[in-house]
Amino acid sequence: MAAHLAIRGFNVRLYNRSEERIAPIRAQGGIQLLGPGVRDEEQGFARIDHVTTDICEAVDGVDLVMVVIPANGHAFIAEKCAPYLQENQIVVLHPGRTGGALEFRHVFQTCGGNPKVIVAEAQTLIYACRCNNPGQVTIYGIKNSVPVAAIPAHRTPEVVRRLRVAYPQFVPGDNVMKTSLDNIGAVFHPAITVLNAARIESTHGEFDYYTEGVTPAVARVLEAIDNERVAVAEALGFHAMTAREWLYVAYDAVGPDLYTAMMANSGYAGIRAPLTIYNRYITEDVPMSLVPIASLGQMLGVPTPTICEIIHLASLMHACDYWKEGRTVERLGLSGLTLEQIRHLVLEGHVH
Repeated sequence: MAAHLAIRGFNVRLYNRSEERIAPIRAQGGIQLLGPGVRDEEQGFARIDHVTTDICEAVDGVDLVMVVIPANGHAFIAEKCAPYLQENQIVVLHPGRTGGALEFRHVFQTCGGNPKVIVAEAQTLIYACRCNNPGQVTIYGIKNSVPVAAIPAHRTPEVVRRLRVAYPQFVPGDNVMKTSLDNIGAVFHPAITVLNAARIESTHGEFDYYTEGVTPAVARVLEAIDNERVAVAEALGFHAMTAREWLYVAYDAVGPDLYTAMMANSGYAGIRAPLTIYNRYITEDVPMSLVPIASLGQMLGVPTPTICEIIHLASLMHACDYWKEGRTVERLGLSGLTLEQIRHLVLEGHVH
């Protein structure tokens, strides 16, 4: 994102907590941008003058703070930004996964952050991309449409308007609960990885993840997870897109059941499995996507047995407790709230 914005003439500051990570970029003065996903004139060397490990220097006076990191780091950034962000500056979590904007806002305000800072989240990452090495990236594609929502929801049009100066692809989402619970990665990533754990470890990921890794039996587990996610959204009063609906909208893939629809998706062809079970499909998607759905389910009295089982198995596989690490309702700032209060918080930005 830093490279793509810079090469198009935007004033960009790039922050990372690790000097080691950004030293090559600082040394060469920018990032080499490659890729079939951007126009020829947008490829080449993107000069970035401000590359820093100082969060104050990074965010001081900027219009938009784009937080483009694994969701596990959102709370860290919220804490670091709290002393410096000012009224009407916009933070966009890109993407938020499940509950990202709620967690960020809760941590930010707990640490004394300005309550008039606007916190928003994107439903998914706008780019299909890879970092080739510390100073070179490839963009393979840019999504046509990415929903964004803010807290409070009435600030969403302002956020989208500011984003569209650089990204016409951003569209208004209904609210942050909708963008969070439409996180389809929560359905696909953890369960396929857990159910293919032996194959991943024995072959080092030498198989096609979505086609060979998904059989009718695996797809039935995915459908159960999907049904539980949709039920939690309904209990909150929101309609969540089903995984089958999403496959049709995103890829024009259809079928009478989830397995058939996934097999009909040509976009999945050739996508290989992770090399190891220690990857973001579990380390990020379990605590930052599945745990908040299950925790909301517990709070609302909606059973999520399949989701809870995947969380339990992932915790056993990684010898950790993803419940303790994850975004529970406490970490989202929702503990003890009524359904009416949650809706007021999401839509209006405060609890009555």
